[in-house]
Amino acid sequence: MKNWRIKLSLLLTYFVFAILLNSVGVVILQVINNFDISKPSAGILEGFKDLPIALVSFLVASYLPRFGYRKAILIGLSLVTITCLIMPQLPSFAMSKVLFLSVGIGFALVKVSVYSTVGLITNNRQEHASFLNTIEGFFMVGVLSGYWIFGFFINPDEPKSLDWFEVYYWLALLCSINILLLLSTPFKQVEAAENKTSAFDEFVAMIKLVKIPMVLVFVISAFLYVLIEQGIGTWLPTFNNEVLHLPTDISVQVTSIFAACLAIGRLGAGAILRRINWYVLLNVCLLGMAILVLLTLPLTKDLVVNENVSWHNLPVAAWLFPFIGLFMAPIYPAINSVILSALPQRRHAAMTGLIVLFSALGGTTGSMITGAVFSAFDGQTAFYFTLLPIVIIALMLALLKSHVESNELTDAVKA
Repeated sequence: MKNWRIKLSLLLTYFVFAILLNSVGVVILQVINNFDISKPSAGILEGFKDLPIALVSFLVASYLPRFGYRKAILIGLSLVTITCLIMPQLPSFAMSKVLFLSVGIGFALVKVSVYSTVGLITNNRQEHASFLNTIEGFFMVGVLSGYWIFGFFINPDEPKSLDWFEVYYWLALLCSINILLLLSTPFKQVEAAENKTSAFDEFVAMIKLVKIPMVLVFVISAFLYVLIEQGIGTWLPTFNNEVLHLPTDISVQVTSIFAACLAIGRLGAGAILRRINWYVLLNVCLLGMAILVLLTLPLTKDLVVNENVSWHNLPVAAWLFPFIGLFMAPIYPAINSVILSALPQRRHAAMTGLIVLFSALGGTTGSMITGAVFSAFDGQTAFYFTLLPIVIIALMLALLKSHVESNELTDAVKA
């Protein structure tokens, strides 16, 4: 297969970053147990991950074609390798912040470079779409694997044990293998046309897009969606442990059901959207999310769990609630597609910047709000809170549909 070594290195890069990026929920649970950190304080780890992704990807995106995509990926991998090696040597909450800061910076470099590289190693639109889907699919495999990998290193009998930090040696090894693969792979980058627009001008152009009502509605929808996804994904291990009273290792592993549902939902939505209007599908998804919340959370009240709980005797709620990922999955890709398709090609880069920026802000806000409610009240209340953004998203989708149809009508008249 042509360019197979480059493709393999891109897949491995996304795989290891998927493990690290989505380990934030596991690490939050562990630092709470290990270092007696409060839930709101632990929730700030999400910000150390998401905000660098938003800021760095925006600031460096226009310079990476000149700098070199392989160099950028190598820097991202090297940065993460170093912090993964230091992490077990200095196990602390402070070092966890440094780790996620490096992961955020590294992923910003990697995401822009990987997406740009796909265009260099594919020959047509179909091949491009196919490989991009493969990369995103591999990302979800990494997410699923991460829960099991971390769960394997967690000692459920000793909540204060720091043995789980040893997982970072193995992740550093995986990064190192990928670095060697990249260094030994021929990589001919096509020089991009010189971009005379400054980073500041690009930022101003991006912000000006928010003045468009259709874009503003989309931004609110995307922000609230990521708020829900990260709020649930980040705190689900803690919810499983404290509300469902599952052992720490199983609490982490059960969260993989949520990741699996997200993967299945996104793959399935690709086929469904060829036959069903996006607006209809997404409203069905929002309704399904609300029903699952209202049906499942009452099952967690005053729950009594078997002392020898394992996968074969999990409480019903532990199986049911993660299936909310199946309904959540199609929403984010679908609204991204809707807004990009409604805008002219020249505005896609700026719109992508807004998507990354507000997704990161939504992720951080969701984690911190859920953590604060979790701490002040309880886990059930924290997850009941998701009903409010679900209702607001439903209202925003109606407005988005109206604006998109209005925009298409205007374009048709101009044509």
